[in-house]
Amino acid sequence: MAVININEVITHLLPGQTIAGLDLGKKTIGIAVSDRGLTFSNPRSVLQRKKLTVDARTLIQIFDRENVGVVIIGLPLNMNGSSGPRAQATRTFVNNMEAYTEIPFVFWDERLSTIAAERSLLEMDVSRAKRATRIDSAAAAFILQGALNRIQNLHYMEG
Repeated sequence: MAVININEVITHLLPGQTIAGLDLGKKTIGIAVSDRGLTFSNPRSVLQRKKLTVDARTLIQIFDRENVGVVIIGLPLNMNGSSGPRAQATRTFVNNMEAYTEIPFVFWDERLSTIAAERSLLEMDVSRAKRATRIDSAAAAFILQGALNRIQNLHYMEG
């Protein structure tokens, strides 16, 4: 597995593969998966974190089932762009995943993704209780959608 740049995503995908988005938290991992056309992000389940081996095994099962070729993972930078403890934890998680999968990862700036996801759920009039269970996968979908939009723009500019 390698960490790649967003500009390299298309070259790492086989026809029909999807892209996964992850929002890594201390207790949960929000998951989203693109459609095969790489246009839309779809929230999936929220994984309750246990230990790395269990989390990795579960994620790989999801990646296999969803035919994932690349993973976009939110990088929680500080508002000034610097890296804090959560960003380092995310980098460590990706480094540790190298032992479990060959799928490349892309770091994606996730500043304000949870706030945007929360607003989206509020606009859909989702109750507070349901928002709490859906916020992480909604944030993962927001992260992934941002990356998909960038990939589409890159493809458009090259084409």
